[in-house]
Amino acid sequence: MKRRHKVASLISLSLISGYLLPIFDSGIVAAPPRTPDKTVNCEILVVGGGLSGVATAYEGLLAGRRVCLTEITDWLGGQISSQGTSALDERPTQRRRQFYSRGYLELRNRIQKKYGKLNPGDCWVSDSCFLPRDAHTILAQMLKDAEKKGKGKLEWFPNTVIKDLDITQGKLINSAIAIQHQPVKGAPPLNTLPLSQTIDDAYRYSNSSRFTKTIIRLVPQPSKGSSPHWYVVDATETGEIIALADVPYRLGIDARSYLEPSSSSTKNDPYCTQGFTYTFAMEATKEPQPQQMPPFYLQYSPYFSYELQRLANFGLVFTYRRIWSPTKGQPVTFNGVNFSAPTPGDISMQNWTWGNDYRPGTAKDNLVYTRQQLQSTGQLKPGGWMGGLRTQTLRKGEENALAYYYWLVAGTTDSQLGQGVKQQQTNNRLLTGLNSPMGTAHGLSKYPYMREGRRIIGRPSWGQPGGFSIWEIDISRRDYNDEYYRQTLPADMYRQLKAALAGLEAVSVISGQVSPDKALRRTRSTIFPDAVGIGHYAIDFHPCMVNSPPEAPGNKERPGERRGGGQAYPFQIALRAMIPQKIDNLLVGGKSIATSHIAAAAYRVHSFEWSSGAAAGTIAAFSLKNGVAPYQLVDNLPKPEPQLQALKRLLEKNGNPTAFPDTSIFNENWEDWR
Repeated sequence: MKRRHKVASLISLSLISGYLLPIFDSGIVAAPPRTPDKTVNCEILVVGGGLSGVATAYEGLLAGRRVCLTEITDWLGGQISSQGTSALDERPTQRRRQFYSRGYLELRNRIQKKYGKLNPGDCWVSDSCFLPRDAHTILAQMLKDAEKKGKGKLEWFPNTVIKDLDITQGKLINSAIAIQHQPVKGAPPLNTLPLSQTIDDAYRYSNSSRFTKTIIRLVPQPSKGSSPHWYVVDATETGEIIALADVPYRLGIDARSYLEPSSSSTKNDPYCTQGFTYTFAMEATKEPQPQQMPPFYLQYSPYFSYELQRLANFGLVFTYRRIWSPTKGQPVTFNGVNFSAPTPGDISMQNWTWGNDYRPGTAKDNLVYTRQQLQSTGQLKPGGWMGGLRTQTLRKGEENALAYYYWLVAGTTDSQLGQGVKQQQTNNRLLTGLNSPMGTAHGLSKYPYMREGRRIIGRPSWGQPGGFSIWEIDISRRDYNDEYYRQTLPADMYRQLKAALAGLEAVSVISGQVSPDKALRRTRSTIFPDAVGIGHYAIDFHPCMVNSPPEAPGNKERPGERRGGGQAYPFQIALRAMIPQKIDNLLVGGKSIATSHIAAAAYRVHSFEWSSGAAAGTIAAFSLKNGVAPYQLVDNLPKPEPQLQALKRLLEKNGNPTAFPDTSIFNENWEDWR
């Protein structure tokens, strides 16, 4: 049967805050080449099986909802599984107080139970480093248990991508078309080839010599009434659904402003995002191992470095994210860092800035396509969506990671520290095979660790008429009395900055009654009345490189990108940051919420992702139960919103905090939370 799908199509563009924002009307998108193989009903459709997506499903299931969960790989967990970064990024005070979402606490407890200890890798970057393959198993069981406890229903679709959306009048997603792939009989199993060699095939409807495809139509669960009867949550790693739905978003660097005063650029730069990383696992061995130089090694070797003299120690780098350590080695101290020496059988996961980070930053090589690039490649045309990534850059990221492994064990150069620093370490081997920690024949993670993707621009809100966002000054501990800001920012911008940080003195600063230099700044993060989750981490940058390709000899990081980095106050997740413009039944979790480039450098780690997903699942279930759209919970702010308060009470009752202890406009003492 031939089917037609309506989708929002571009009829005009408006310029808001320096970004082109689409204005929609209805149009027609291409139907699949054949009738979908099956139709599945959902109350909550979660796209992306990373930590945010799993947390969304977890809360939806506990609320008794029918949840559909799609994931491009065959593992749940994203950062801690398919992306390989199975070292929990946490802050000491939050960890000590165990102040996390209930599902994240359960995850930590199950890791402890699985191994008999929280840190089976004896790493020193975290209190918990473990095997990525185990993370998937733990999370799968958590969802199964949540399904049983809450009497919900989980429809789990691994190896599945969203190809198309049916959007009516630019307001509601009515259905989605997904493609699930499996190996053709006789073809190599999944995870034999790296992502760059399979991703294009995964987004095509037609069967191939490698994959057979199942076309799935995902639709709302039938219900009575006219209110939205399902919610779609974009929990992808790069903001796929917000790009496919063509809602307003940002990408890369935001122009310098009083809200983002440490920006490295006076203009928006969508090509300079944080580096992405293909992680891998390596095992220490008793005897030297043969090390084969990759044919592309010499292309990438000019990039690799220990980065800093205080880090120039192989044992330190190996144990930094060691994920398995059956035998404790001898204690070692190097430049003030204490760790146990690697012993045969130890397994290390590698995720190193001047190593397997791949850091493109130009229009020639950026990984996540901008809207203009999506248009020029035909991905916004009916049936044209192919995931929104530059496949060649994925491939180069894979090559860079394999070359970095060879440098670690056999290299003798160092791009930042010079000759005589790097020594060979051949008593190691790269772990490959479908039963290896990464679960791939090639040894690299199934998907790259993504630090930054597309970030929505929220709906216009009081104080932010161009669209809500969380900015640098909302969370940073930076001393803005630094002479840099006085000299770099225009006088009016500097006064606006000091006024924005002055709290009750803001009006006096703006009017000139109080000098900007004499105004006291608040010493806490912005308190959002619509807070639905929490996070705490440093503003941590892995900047893009100046020239293309990133591995070019003598290449440097984008100047000024690290200025915005540093300590942050404990922060909140505002509901307005999760609600995109235009589409009323779409929510956003994870790294694609409305944050600036600098704020996103903190809003990206494990516990934050879980908290945002827990919020998304709770909000979707709450909205379904009460017949209210999420935007209606915040559309009258700063006036009281009774239903918003009911939602916040529900989150807190369920063990999903919306504020840190003692959060108040009167509490300016957060010295313990560093």
